Amino acid sequence: MCFICERIDLIKRGENPYFVKELETGYVVIGDNQRFYGYTLFLCKQHVSEIFDLDPEFRAKHLTEMSLVAQAVSAAFPCDKMNYECLGNGESHVHWHLYPRRAGDLGEYGVNGKGPVWWLPVESRWWESDRIGGDLLEEMKAKLLSELNQLQ
Repeated sequence: MCFICERIDLIKRGENPYFVKELETGYVVIGDNQRFYGYTLFLCKQHVSEIFDLDPEFRAKHLTEMSLVAQAVSAAFPCDKMNYECLGNGESHVHWHLYPRRAGDLGEYGVNGKGPVWWLPVESRWWESDRIGGDLLEEMKAKLLSELNQLQ
């Protein structure tokens, strides 16, 4: 079973503390690591490697819902720009990384100028100190859920 499917199984069992909301085509979860405050994932309900492998109707709905999730993330965690990433090189299951970006958010790591999140050194993207839980996680989930509910 792939890592994304395992995360979805945790959601279905009520054991994923980062789960925010189920939509028709996917699951919204706050990222465990908040190097970029508000980082959120949208996990496709269907296990496919490519977006074009989805049935056209489901695909259209999924892309619409992903955009809705990004809009909610932007409202819940104000930012200058949203970044959207769906690579699948590591986990070949369609899932979206939604990064709220703010001016200078790469600077503290010695990266000058504007650029993609992967300009950060790999080791700095997943520091344990950026892992969230407790009250902060619950507050973030509540903010995002509120925005999602307003948009639906």
